[in-house]
Amino acid sequence: MTSRFLHLIVAALVSLTTLASTARADTDFGQVAIYVARMLENTHYSKREFDNEMSAKLLENYLDYLDPRHNFFTQEDVDLFRKDYKETLDDYVMLRDISPAIKIYDTYKQRVKERVDFARKLLEKPAFTFDSDRTVDLKREKLPWPKDKAASDELWSKLIESEMLQEHMIEQAKVEKEAKKAKKKDEAKGDSSAATNEKKDETAKKDKEEEEKPEVRLVKDYERLQETIDKNTNEDIVNYFLSCLATAYDPHTEYMSPTEMENFNIQMKHQLFGIGALLGIKDDVAEIQGIIMGGPADKQGELKLNDQVIAVAQGDYEWVSTKKMPLNKIVEMIRGKQGTTVNLKVRPADDPTGTKEINIVRGEVALKDKLANAELLQTPAAQGKALKVGWINLSSFYADMQDGKVSTTADVERLLRRLMKEGIEGLVFDLRGNGGGSLEEAIRLTGLFIPSGPVVQVKDWKDEVSFRECSNARPLYDGPLIVLTDKASASASEIFAAALQDYRRAVIIGDKSTYGKGTVQTIQEVERFMPFFADKSRAGNLKVTIQKFYRIAGGSTQLKGVEPDLQLPSLRDAMDFGEASQKNALPYDEIQPLPYTMFRKDPFPVEELRARMGSRVKGNPDFAYIQDEAQRLKKRLERDTVSLNQKTREKERKENEARRDKYEEDREARAKAVAEKLKTDTFKIYHLTLDNVDQAELVPESAFTLEQSTGIRSSKRKGDDDEDAGPESTKFPYGIEPTKLEAINVIRDMIDLGNGAPATAKTEEKK
Repeated sequence: MTSRFLHLIVAALVSLTTLASTARADTDFGQVAIYVARMLENTHYSKREFDNEMSAKLLENYLDYLDPRHNFFTQEDVDLFRKDYKETLDDYVMLRDISPAIKIYDTYKQRVKERVDFARKLLEKPAFTFDSDRTVDLKREKLPWPKDKAASDELWSKLIESEMLQEHMIEQAKVEKEAKKAKKKDEAKGDSSAATNEKKDETAKKDKEEEEKPEVRLVKDYERLQETIDKNTNEDIVNYFLSCLATAYDPHTEYMSPTEMENFNIQMKHQLFGIGALLGIKDDVAEIQGIIMGGPADKQGELKLNDQVIAVAQGDYEWVSTKKMPLNKIVEMIRGKQGTTVNLKVRPADDPTGTKEINIVRGEVALKDKLANAELLQTPAAQGKALKVGWINLSSFYADMQDGKVSTTADVERLLRRLMKEGIEGLVFDLRGNGGGSLEEAIRLTGLFIPSGPVVQVKDWKDEVSFRECSNARPLYDGPLIVLTDKASASASEIFAAALQDYRRAVIIGDKSTYGKGTVQTIQEVERFMPFFADKSRAGNLKVTIQKFYRIAGGSTQLKGVEPDLQLPSLRDAMDFGEASQKNALPYDEIQPLPYTMFRKDPFPVEELRARMGSRVKGNPDFAYIQDEAQRLKKRLERDTVSLNQKTREKERKENEARRDKYEEDREARAKAVAEKLKTDTFKIYHLTLDNVDQAELVPESAFTLEQSTGIRSSKRKGDDDEDAGPESTKFPYGIEPTKLEAINVIRDMIDLGNGAPATAKTEEKK
């Protein structure tokens, strides 16, 4: 037995005694840690041992998690952590000792306090001139930590100066915007008198004086950060630590606390048990910023928008103040089992000096804003032959893993049947921003568009390959189909898009590629692996990667994603975004393709479609603007610094605003010209939701409210009702944003060039 190992045993005994008095009495987190580590060794796809190499990855993950911008720790701190723990964290964990996680966090907490004290002192009498030629780094994630306290002081002087300059610029931009808006209104009314403008200037100046000073706002922000960090319990800290252990294996393996598991289930089902209210923090107090229509709070009727929740109680238990409490902790107290009662002490929005107690019985809350919805778009004859195009929006592949009451496929099928009843001639499936979800739903959904056949292949750690298929006899819809993707389309979205691309069933349009997540995870309860006699009440869950998935054509979507048939300009293509940018991502590889029946005998005329689209994109100022902004963004990211000189920054800001204003003016002028030309013959758009899909009459866009779309009554604040409010798409020519308009144009091209009929010949199996 080595001296180092003896030292670790002694350290473990000491720290276990210490932690017993500070950690939750009902949970031994050291025991949770060792079983999480063993689960990772035994069930993760890579079958990697939790050894010294993984120990080093865990340490770096944990340091980066706590201090992602490398501005709190010093290099002296980091060097000491590496000396003590780089090759020993695995040993500590296997001895059920989580003291390193606590010790590192305590150092972090101390460094945050020091930085907040430094900021507070510096901002007591700020003396920034904003006229130097200094710069500050925009992204510090890959930069070294400041060498020592002196270097940290120097770095923070620049960071605070940059934040103060940003605050001043925001104020200046706000004043200019208000002046521009006032001038616009005066011109519309024919009021240009000097007296009126002078009065408005005086009012604006008074409002500015009454606003909180930038230095005061910044200090409050720093103090809120410190309060949040100080309030984290040992359970929170171990949660962070074990999360970093999980992601050392790959970016999609996660340790989830009971609360995080609850949130995961909510995301998957789009349902929760609570009161049906959206909370936000305002002035350190929880505020009701939305009420879900038909939810318990809505039915009970007493809770109102902008009410402040100042305390929460459960049944006969004492009130717990929510003042300065982290939002996630407040939400956790308000949620609970169906049929139980939560008591809220509220400061009413219409009586800020009073309080009232509201008792609400928790119930099931449906999050309708995330469910599938659709649109029916009828194009104007001025574009050519009028078309009816169906448009399905899907933000995730949701499912109820327990009782199957919620299903993406069932919801989409309802919407699709109504669109088909209305006589659509083409369909666009919009997966932009869809981060994935249920693999089973992706497979079932694919079956709405192809005959029975394989959809995806999966390979486990033994290199054993299997495949999943849809078993329907015939597709529900066999007309022209486009799948719209972007860089944020991931996982289940990529399975769906890849399968339809491989079958020659759909044309894929989007960014340079999708996200590139080609791995499969399963949820495992940590308590199931722990000894029978252990207390497991807060053991949590492990979402662990167990397989990689592959296209039926043999290639993986891992790292590479799904490349579109037709690529459109995108800002995301200029960003470091996607699986390839993640640490510890699994590699790309290929396996044998499967034999399968093509939907169409001949390939899509992609070259002709690309040529037609290219001609339109080249002549579309909206896409020219996106391309120009993408180039500017790329250069800005490559430069990775920002000036601390106010004149330089103001010059850049005004140039950017002038360029944006010019673009918006030109766009509005084009939209006006198109509207004048079309007059009454414009796009007709109807919205379909799961609530109105079976109604006899379609709901036109003009009658479709935000509440109908989201199922949420949201609070409105001063300035929300200005004349610039409204859907951004309405400001584009034809009232359609450019990507959407181009997808409709491609549908027209597909019809013009012949969409093709289902094929009968099978593909040859590649050797």
